[in-house]
Amino acid sequence: MMQLWYDLCALTGLELLQWNFMRNALLAVLIMTPLFGLISTMIVTGKMSFFSDALGHSAFTGIAIGCICGISAPLWVAVLFSIFFALLFSFVRSRSSHTADTLIGVFSSTAVALGIFIATLGGGSFTKYNTYLIGDILSVTPGEIGMLFLVLLAVVAFWIVFSNKMTLTAVHPQLASSRGVSTATIQTVFTTVIAVVVTLAISWVGLLILNSLLVLPAAASRNIARNLKQYHGFSVLFAVIAGLSGLVISYYVGSSAGASICLVLAALFVLTFCFRKAGT
Repeated sequence: MMQLWYDLCALTGLELLQWNFMRNALLAVLIMTPLFGLISTMIVTGKMSFFSDALGHSAFTGIAIGCICGISAPLWVAVLFSIFFALLFSFVRSRSSHTADTLIGVFSSTAVALGIFIATLGGGSFTKYNTYLIGDILSVTPGEIGMLFLVLLAVVAFWIVFSNKMTLTAVHPQLASSRGVSTATIQTVFTTVIAVVVTLAISWVGLLILNSLLVLPAAASRNIARNLKQYHGFSVLFAVIAGLSGLVISYYVGSSAGASICLVLAALFVLTFCFRKAGT
């Protein structure tokens, strides 16, 4: 399958696609950005932008635990720890009188402090974790691309079945409950989905800007969308456009791909905001 993709890239004759690592990165972007676009809509609608940031911190803590334990693939430890973090947050939130932003602050600060504590335990060097802070999509492997594709299929299937219930739960949880929607289950499953996607993307996008990529697509889409279908469609479209543009920019100017994608998304937000203002 990958060889077919390589052959298709070779047929384009483009300079940046003569290298296998760029072909891998392009395919990863084409798979990853629709994920960001879909999830972004529910993160923005449900006012969970800070929660996705907290999950990034928990993923870093999981990676640090995996490295300290000598596990060759610490990313899987990070996935498990992030899922545990998401489920624990959902449990505490359902039984606490504190507002969501307060609990997110508690969990986020605890997770990042724990991660730094474990990473520097015994005088350990923090340098080896820099790649998780900045990210490097050019290092993605064919095996990781396959894993991303399976996650994309799972998220799309989940979206088809539960998108209406998730939207209603995010906008008006009381109304959703009155119509027989198990809001606690929907929220728990969705936070788990976010945990998995955030953790898998952290080493390619970078912890420092990951949250921006989960918020900006839907924020830009919300400026111009007139209905729910446009809201989801524009969010995915903007994420894909930014992903492709950012990858090309990073190749020619030698910048971080994740940062370039984020800046393109920020430009799209400004552009759509101007169109929104012009239309009001």
